[in-house]
Amino acid sequence: MRVNVKSHGPRATFPAAPCLHRNPKVKLRLFPQEPAGLHLLSQMARQIVLATATLAEILGVPATEHNRLVEDMHDHEAKSAELHFALLTHMRTSFVNPLPREDMYALSRYLNEAMEKLDAAAELVALYKLERLPRRAADQLEIISRQAELTVDAMRQLNNLDDLEDYWIEILRLAKRAERTHRVWVADMIKDMKWAQYARNRDIANQLVEVTKDMRRIATQVGSIIVKES
Repeated sequence: MRVNVKSHGPRATFPAAPCLHRNPKVKLRLFPQEPAGLHLLSQMARQIVLATATLAEILGVPATEHNRLVEDMHDHEAKSAELHFALLTHMRTSFVNPLPREDMYALSRYLNEAMEKLDAAAELVALYKLERLPRRAADQLEIISRQAELTVDAMRQLNNLDDLEDYWIEILRLAKRAERTHRVWVADMIKDMKWAQYARNRDIANQLVEVTKDMRRIATQVGSIIVKES
């Protein structure tokens, strides 16, 4: 049997759903992220900037004033350690972090180790009663200061990785420059210094170049994060 259904008016129409075009640079996040961890990392990098300035001051004063400034350096190191442990506590207690915990821990560890080496360099200057160091020491401090300043900003921007590739490249460039400066410094010391003087100055040179290597490790870790998250 055929059934006819009468139409009681025009067919209802509904507006079409908007077409959603995916933007590859936009990442959907289910939970809000905690920015405090990035702030702590940035503060750690800031301590390196301050410590570099303190060490530069140590190199420019008589040995009688070293101890006072070395105490200032110890304060920077203590603050860095405090921030490092604050970050560890924050990561354990935060529901969501802007980066994987292992990446944030690695960045914090490298920053803290760089600070420890700067502190050691300052203490060695005081212990050896060195009042004058070659110009290469100032060159290395300039490189470290620039690396640290760039890192202060980079740590704040870790939730926007698209802006950090230039940071990664620049830190690597500065690290290569530091390696060349170190080689020239060592060659000059071998040529111009007696053994005891060479040994004391070489200790300082080694500490400073190791700081630049730690800063390079930080940038390499950032590069690894960029690759993983791209």
